[in-house]
Amino acid sequence: MSDLEDLAAFALLMEAGSFTAAAERLGCSKGQLSKRISALERGLGSQLLHRTTRRLHLTAAGAALLPEAQALQAQAQRARQVVRGLQEEVSGTVRLTVPVSLGETFFDGLLLDFASRHPQVRVELDLANAYRDLLAEGFDLAIRSSQQPDERLVARPLFALQEITCAAPAYLARQPVPRTPAELAGHNCLLNTHYSGFEEWLYHRQHQLERVRVSGQLASNHYSLLKKAALSGAGVARLPSYMVQEELADGRLVWLLRDYQTRSTPVFLVHPWQGGLPRRTRALADYLLGWFERSRQALDGLR
Repeated sequence: MSDLEDLAAFALLMEAGSFTAAAERLGCSKGQLSKRISALERGLGSQLLHRTTRRLHLTAAGAALLPEAQALQAQAQRARQVVRGLQEEVSGTVRLTVPVSLGETFFDGLLLDFASRHPQVRVELDLANAYRDLLAEGFDLAIRSSQQPDERLVARPLFALQEITCAAPAYLARQPVPRTPAELAGHNCLLNTHYSGFEEWLYHRQHQLERVRVSGQLASNHYSLLKKAALSGAGVARLPSYMVQEELADGRLVWLLRDYQTRSTPVFLVHPWQGGLPRRTRALADYLLGWFERSRQALDGLR
């Protein structure tokens, strides 16, 4: 440990430029510092400095050693910061923006659970389908589906958004259960006008694409409204997997055409690029990543 401390003192000495300035930063006398440098030279068997009254000149051995001593000093500083960070309380405000349907579905309960774990953190949740400029508008985190990559942001995979075709048992008691996409043409389908071409539903199976024209009495650009309509028995809906896990598990909705794949869109947790996130932001990011991974595993269990 003494050798490491002496190396750090050597690096600090060259950074300060004089024994007087370095001793002051180390909180010791010039004589004590001089003894430490001399001890380091004896231990290495090489002279590191030419001492004059005005300047310090490195020998060849000193010039070779200095970058290594500086690297050790930087590593020690990082280690101290890590330990200090662990001791700091996770507190402060985190601003998070998410799509409306995602926020309405479960972010109330999810964030209440996070709040119980980190009572000193305040989460400001913004629900918006419009694009938010995280840097310009001061957001710490966002959840976004795949878009043109923004080189200013770090994107971490969160989940794959896949629509599930489903209907309530009450509806299926009045109508035959569709076995193929083509049979949806005879059903009352709940349409999402948010997407262009919303009257055409696409399915994949065994590398084949199937298109079906659908129609129905209700169309909306709001997933939550379509979900309520499906639960009431109004018709067949295509809803994001994250919205219907509980309803599929308890039988309030029936998963139709599960052998057919629908479009899958990657969703990311993004944040502005930084050397290191504040602990409060990192705590929420880690919590969200873990929560959605458990949610994905739960959905896989329903297949």
